[in-house]
Amino acid sequence: MGCSHNCESCSSACGTPKSLQVAPNKLSTIRKVIGVVSGKGGVGKSLVTSMLAVTMTRRGYHTAILDADITGPSIPKTFGLSGELEGCEEGIYPKTSSTGIDMISVNFLLPNADDPVIYRGPIIAETVKQFWADVIWQDVDFMFVDMPPGTGDVPLTVFQSLPVDGIIVMTSPQDLVAMIVGKAVKMAQMMNIPVLGVIENYSYIECPDCGKHIEVFGKSRVEEVAAQYNVPVLAKLPIDPKLAEAVDAGQIEDAKLPESLQGATSMLEKLL
Repeated sequence: MGCSHNCESCSSACGTPKSLQVAPNKLSTIRKVIGVVSGKGGVGKSLVTSMLAVTMTRRGYHTAILDADITGPSIPKTFGLSGELEGCEEGIYPKTSSTGIDMISVNFLLPNADDPVIYRGPIIAETVKQFWADVIWQDVDFMFVDMPPGTGDVPLTVFQSLPVDGIIVMTSPQDLVAMIVGKAVKMAQMMNIPVLGVIENYSYIECPDCGKHIEVFGKSRVEEVAAQYNVPVLAKLPIDPKLAEAVDAGQIEDAKLPESLQGATSMLEKLL
């Protein structure tokens, strides 16, 4: 009684929930969408997003990166890409790296890479949707979505607007690990998004002289915390100065990547 038939402005749960998913560009084909998330910043989401895209490309898949970290984009720098985007009447073309990885980032829309992005939440959310709907993603096997830290506007927008097939949770070997993993896992569960596993970054550094693994940030607790939330540990990644140099130079596609990523890549292949 008194129903206006406008479900968008109604809080009553009187029928089938309206899907908030946004349709991709009519010329796009995307098989799997994987989010890379964390409950806090500084744990290497962008680096691991880039490494996963590079690794899966080396295994023969066509990969793409949607840089959803609108106010802190770093993907273009990692791949050494810059310049304006091109498009046609049907949509916008993503930038393509030297090995064929397609990507979109707000840095491709800025006059200078170091210009700040001063957007409010609603505009940030709409930008993420446009990266999905307006960009022509052609024949993509895996799209990796690099998200900002926390559980705010962007993760919520991605979970609601994109057909996310699962998330990978990033963490580090510190006492905050339980909180980091817990926040991301619980949000995904609330949104009915599968949690594919946890990757721990900064696990150790290898001594160049004796090969000993030195746990710079303390003993890892990732297995214990992952078991608490019933999710697998996909990889424990070392601190690698040579990899850091390659990223700074925009040459991640030429870098030697950690062998421990194999667990994550094997899991991804099973999704297809």
